[in-house]
Amino acid sequence: MKTGFLAKTLIASVGLFSLFTPLKASAQIIPQPWVSVGSNEGDITYSVGAKAFGVGAEFGVGPDGATGFDVLKFLPLPVVSPYVGLGYYSQDKGVAWSGGVQVGATENVFIGGGYNSVRGWNGQLGIRF
Repeated sequence: MKTGFLAKTLIASVGLFSLFTPLKASAQIIPQPWVSVGSNEGDITYSVGAKAFGVGAEFGVGPDGATGFDVLKFLPLPVVSPYVGLGYYSQDKGVAWSGGVQVGATENVFIGGGYNSVRGWNGQLGIRF
């Protein structure tokens, strides 16, 4: 019983610690843009986004011409950067939720993948300046 409680406490502590760990100053000053292409309901979907200070914004086009805007929160981990977000889309699509991960492929390029409840599964390609 004590071992399970200790393990749960340790996992929660590491998660909260990583959430509030400050980012490198150079990564905070210059936004990191990306483009994304995906598919939902047989339609091709597109988006462009950028992140800075652990927060991102993404403008996307979904099925049936729905356009929308998402606000994303990134977790500051060393190589992998998972995110969650909320957005709003036109054409009666309403509120959207999203989640995914971005990974540094090289020093100046990152790739990612994610899911948006309106735009579906998508792949991302971005640059760091």
